[in-house]
Amino acid sequence: MDYAGQIDDETFEDWVFAALDEIPERFRQALGSLAVLIEDEPTREQLERLRVPGMYGLFEGVPRSGYEAGWALQPSRITIFRGPCLRSAATLEGVRARVRDTVRHEVAHQLGISDARLDELGRQHGHATR
Repeated sequence: MDYAGQIDDETFEDWVFAALDEIPERFRQALGSLAVLIEDEPTREQLERLRVPGMYGLFEGVPRSGYEAGWALQPSRITIFRGPCLRSAATLEGVRARVRDTVRHEVAHQLGISDARLDELGRQHGHATR
């Protein structure tokens, strides 16, 4: 179901930042200069570059684990895509859970955790990570 008409921009943004607030403090402190953006949809270029048919979020930058001494730290960013999240679930709570999972997934990339490792962790805990 598409909840675009039922969830306003402010509520969606509140859900994104609430998901960030739920991340344990020690991990939030490790995020550094992470920018968080909300866009309606991924661009065609983003989809083609990553060779995926759709996406809920995107991490762009250098993971914290990839920094080397002497680097001028460039801010990384995660983008959460509103449209795909709103179309992803049959209930409002399901949409909110999708937002929370997407934020956690993209933050994990900022911390240097790969998709393969996230998939492995998801299987260990009995749930999908994407």
